[in-house]
Amino acid sequence: MAPSLIHSSLHAVLDGTEAKLDPTAYAVEHYRGIKYGKISQRFAKAVAVDDWHGEKLDCSRFGPQCPQNNVDTGHLLRIPETLDKGQEEVKQDEFECLNLNVSVPARTTSTKDLVPVLIWIHGGSQIMSFPPAAHRCSDTTTLVQRSIEIGKPMIIVTFNYRLNIFGFGDGGEKNLALKDQQLAIEWVVKHIAGFGGDKNNITLGGESAGAVYAHAHLTSGSPVARGLLQSGSLYLSPPQPLEKGTSLISGLSASLLERHNVSLNEAPEPILLQSLLENNINPFWIQQEPDLVGWEGRVNDVQELLIGDVEYESVIWRNGIETVSASEIAAIFDNEELKNLYGVSPSRPTASRLAALDFINDLRFALPIEEISASRRSAGKATYQYVFDQVNPWQSSSRAHHGVDLISLFGGYDLTFNPAAAAVAKAMQERWIAFVNGESPWNGEKRFAFGPHGKSGEITDEDFAARRRVGHFDLLRQMDSMKLGD
Repeated sequence: MAPSLIHSSLHAVLDGTEAKLDPTAYAVEHYRGIKYGKISQRFAKAVAVDDWHGEKLDCSRFGPQCPQNNVDTGHLLRIPETLDKGQEEVKQDEFECLNLNVSVPARTTSTKDLVPVLIWIHGGSQIMSFPPAAHRCSDTTTLVQRSIEIGKPMIIVTFNYRLNIFGFGDGGEKNLALKDQQLAIEWVVKHIAGFGGDKNNITLGGESAGAVYAHAHLTSGSPVARGLLQSGSLYLSPPQPLEKGTSLISGLSASLLERHNVSLNEAPEPILLQSLLENNINPFWIQQEPDLVGWEGRVNDVQELLIGDVEYESVIWRNGIETVSASEIAAIFDNEELKNLYGVSPSRPTASRLAALDFINDLRFALPIEEISASRRSAGKATYQYVFDQVNPWQSSSRAHHGVDLISLFGGYDLTFNPAAAAVAKAMQERWIAFVNGESPWNGEKRFAFGPHGKSGEITDEDFAARRRVGHFDLLRQMDSMKLGD
């Protein structure tokens, strides 16, 4: 029987759906597609949707997501096609995409004890939903059920927000994606008690672009207890000057008029998305509004932080790097010491391309995590640093690539065919659940490694240096980080 929840602060009856991984498993209740914001017109700031005046809401299906160009999520995660069929089709709607999903241990709605909450922001280079909420790799059932099994129940909230140009704005209201997310976070704080959640015990997390956004919220006074940054931070995609956004808007507007004879505000959704491809606008970024100025000095604002990366983050730039010649790469590496350190040579194309990927990996992911962690530890802030080095469970030659940790965390696929991958997934889930419950997932003075070969545990500094290019970090620290990032 589908669960029905009388929600006092929303003044609504929510008809959800129940999931069990097997008949003997604990039940998880899902309340999906709940509207949290209303968009009056394109590029307008959304307003909260808080009161349903006694309506009965069908919360059994995922709500629409923001219009976006199609990307094969299964391909990016190396999931076999036979396993990636039959995913729920989700509509796209520019004005109805502000909706969220609440996954609840079935027992919590009938108990007096409020449980901790994880708010999760999906990634996707700020242009797409990666993975979409309806994709198996985003299924929260396993993680919530696991939390019940180990006696540390928690609630997970996922949500859609505006993406690409819809979330970037037209030069008037800026950072609409960020403001949508802030609205969703405020909605959770206001209404999560009605689901059995503790508004004073919220963890805000995300992966890739989702971690970039989460970091932005954590440095802007978000009302959460702790943060969780997987494979991303504001150092991956720093806020950019407003002039850069003005230039993008101007160029896109001119292209729309020239090619399609339509304005940015009036262009039909398909034309707008087509124009993004025509102008190769990918990815987007956060615009540097006043509340984001000085974000670098606010890494210690949140009391507790869990942060880490996977071994091969920079794979997402591989296709682009393959089109660049060795001589062009050598010209970009205009520092001889840096060039020698990474093995760049105009006569060695393969070595130079791999060097470029290693450099991006260090500059955008590995080094910032080290710097953030060191700063927080010196300030006495609880910080839990990890590395994820377990290879893709289906295609080991892909290594521990960007996004592969999502397969382990959410547990949407049966990994029993690969005992090593299954063991790492179990270890990761248990420690993330502990962190959300306010416990130490490991000794904060140590780093924790997930994989390779199915082994997980705390590692020494020497072990860490064998996994990441620690020797390169000293030179990168000495150089102008803004110049390096150009």
